[in-house]
Amino acid sequence: MVSINNISVHFTGTYIFNDVSFLVNNRDRIGLVGKNGAGKTTLLNIITGELEPEKGKVTFPTGQTVGYLRQDMNPDSKRAVIDEAKQAFKEHLSLEVSINKLTDEISNRTDFHSQEYLNLVTHLNDANDRYALLGGHKMDENTERILMGLGFERKNFNRPLNEFSSGWQMRVELAKILLRMPDILLLDEPTNHLDIESIQWIEDFLINYPGAVVLVSHDRAFLDNVTNRTVELSLGKIYDYKASYSQFEALQAQRLEKEISSFNNQQQQIAQIERFVERFRYKNTKSRQVQSKLKMLDKMDKVEISERDNSTISFRFPPAPHSGKVSVRSTDLSKSYGDLLVLKNLEFSIDKGAKIAFVGRNGEGKSTLSKVIVGELPYDGDLELGHLIKIGYYAQNQHEMLDMNKTVFETIDDVASGDWRPRVKGLLGSFLFRGEDLDKKVKILSGGEKSRLSLAKMLLSPVNFLILDEPTNHLDMRSKDILKNALIQFDGTLIIVSHDRDFLTGLTDKVFEFRNNGIREYIGDVHEFLNYRKMEHLNELEQKKTNTSGKDTAAPSQNKIDYERRRENERERRKVKTRIEKSEKHISKLEDQIATMDEILSNPDSGNKKINSGEIYIEYNVLKESYEKEMESWECLHEELESLENIKRH
Repeated sequence: MVSINNISVHFTGTYIFNDVSFLVNNRDRIGLVGKNGAGKTTLLNIITGELEPEKGKVTFPTGQTVGYLRQDMNPDSKRAVIDEAKQAFKEHLSLEVSINKLTDEISNRTDFHSQEYLNLVTHLNDANDRYALLGGHKMDENTERILMGLGFERKNFNRPLNEFSSGWQMRVELAKILLRMPDILLLDEPTNHLDIESIQWIEDFLINYPGAVVLVSHDRAFLDNVTNRTVELSLGKIYDYKASYSQFEALQAQRLEKEISSFNNQQQQIAQIERFVERFRYKNTKSRQVQSKLKMLDKMDKVEISERDNSTISFRFPPAPHSGKVSVRSTDLSKSYGDLLVLKNLEFSIDKGAKIAFVGRNGEGKSTLSKVIVGELPYDGDLELGHLIKIGYYAQNQHEMLDMNKTVFETIDDVASGDWRPRVKGLLGSFLFRGEDLDKKVKILSGGEKSRLSLAKMLLSPVNFLILDEPTNHLDMRSKDILKNALIQFDGTLIIVSHDRDFLTGLTDKVFEFRNNGIREYIGDVHEFLNYRKMEHLNELEQKKTNTSGKDTAAPSQNKIDYERRRENERERRKVKTRIEKSEKHISKLEDQIATMDEILSNPDSGNKKINSGEIYIEYNVLKESYEKEMESWECLHEELESLENIKRH
């Protein structure tokens, strides 16, 4: 449990937090939410001790461990992917070095009865015991499981990490944190660098995580699937709800409605009392009642409405200029980076007014095709833009392309022309840049503020074809909702690359899935696509079953499917039982061998040659390690059998 007690922090005279307190309990799944600039990252930095509050303190139980994924990190490692991920196991790796060193030293000594020799043996046993306790023999297995869950392929495990994009390097940083299994996970925008498949994997991982999790995220679906508690930061205060994000929004609205109702009722009551006092203040016959009413006013607990930060961006895209019926058409389009083939022989056509989501695993070509269409990358094959097409492009790193030394006002004013010239301040105001904000240098803006400024800049030129690559990465919930609404009303063609399922829902009418160097088209929005992919996968499994049995590939009846599943379950149960029997025989054999060695080691003066050579200690440690591995395998097999038994019963 972590206790945050009366934390206060202020920057430039404004309180970010003012006497903020809450607890993080074991197994909590907390979504830390609030507008950009509300102080979410600042609070995480205070919890980790990287930032000292002006008042208050954070207390941890002795030995509590914390893992922190920052929103912006700059990993720069030349190690192979898997070797960098294994840096999570610093104690394991250190023990491996010690064990190898001690084993070599023992095997080269002959002073078997000296105290120094016995000390070395003790140290080796202690190191092996600690290594086993930490699960050192599972280090490779766990590392591979986490890396593959986060989207890495085994063939890339030995590639140097610095050959990968910053997004993939961030995945390795996340993998290292997950592999350490700290008591508390602090994750600041973990989904920014993940695709939909990896997000779904980490959702399952976090739901079953044995420690506490505190998430900062603007992905509503991700928060809803993982969290069971929402802590909102707003105007220096904290609001704590035992609910997921969507439930929190409903409860928050109910609370505010109740506060307003109670406030209005009390104001009516106060007005009635004040009218009575004013009317009978100077009448002796009513003096007692007047005094009673005045005391009632003094004792009354005043109802206050929680101050809320309701400021939001507000904008609409200008009407799309006229264009032809087809926005873009491609034939035999291919794109490679050196020997790496990304896109192969693509053929597609996008009609005017279509709204298309590009989805798929990172590295499959979504951003690449976007850049090809806007003319930023060369390619092989044919690609033709439609008649009078004007493209507006928002790159994944668009906010990094701004001139960091310009002010907010200069960024827009320098490119505004025509009707926009006198309306620059109004445009910036609709994106929440007002007053002193206009004179801020771009380099001191937060990621969310830079994203808003980049969106404002896009409005200066009317376009009929928008291509947006991850535009929501740094936007808060309200800003995302405003952007989504503006895109729904946009009357041009839209391509949007995004992993945010909630943002895409209801926005697009077609999905392009990037897979195996090609694209597949699906009609409908992202949820229909995801549901279809699951159905498609199940159909393929059934088809494989019928094909391999040589029977008709027509869709089988439900009874037949159930019968085949029961048969398959029974086969699997028999296999697992056989493996358990073999494992138990092996365990029994290892126990006998270890018992024999224990007798030999208990009598060092027996004259046994293996004791004199020191070989027996190496063999003994190998046997112990094999025994522990086999016991873990036996436990896993029993869990698998229990799971199959449960399936059979149901």
